[in-house]
Amino acid sequence: MANNRNTDRRSSNSPDDNKGGGGDRRGGRNSKRGNETEKEGGDSRIKVAETELKEKMVALNRVAKVTKGGRTFSFAAVVVVGDGNGTVGHGLGKAREVSEAISKAVDDAKKNLIKFPIYKGTIPHEQLGKYGAGKVLIKPASDGTGVIAGGGMRAVLEISGVQNVLCKSQGSSNPHNVIKATIDALSKLRSPMTVAKQRTITKEKLFNG
Repeated sequence: MANNRNTDRRSSNSPDDNKGGGGDRRGGRNSKRGNETEKEGGDSRIKVAETELKEKMVALNRVAKVTKGGRTFSFAAVVVVGDGNGTVGHGLGKAREVSEAISKAVDDAKKNLIKFPIYKGTIPHEQLGKYGAGKVLIKPASDGTGVIAGGGMRAVLEISGVQNVLCKSQGSSNPHNVIKATIDALSKLRSPMTVAKQRTITKEKLFNG
């Protein structure tokens, strides 16, 4: 009888021990995944002091939802932020109040910053950008031309620090698509130094031929 009781105790203890061991292993896996995610997120972001960033609202849309008690209104704000030196980002915020929607959009824009080269107050070369149905073409311009653009494109280029540029929207006029297409074009720009390095030639030879 004594032997049977000892055997029962061992068998009742073993499942709990296994569960505890499995929990430790799962915790270890989760912590590793968390560390990897932190590393990946840290590498892709551009850190800019918040005091340097300026913000500009591009579009504000009021959305009405019909419910049993009547209509419920909410607001969606599209905002672009930039430091005036080649850094720009865009964000979307939705809330019941306009001020809250704008602050959410600004926080979202600060998470989506990109950096592009500015050469003598304009862009280094002609570039095409696309996003969904939006399609934009941006061209460098001589000094004194100004920002020849409209809608969302003008807001993005002005707040990023471009002083002279020619732009044309060739697709959708939706501000979401136009802004994202413009940022796509800016993200593809290459500085003269980068092009010269890739071709293994000097900067003088690049311009003079």
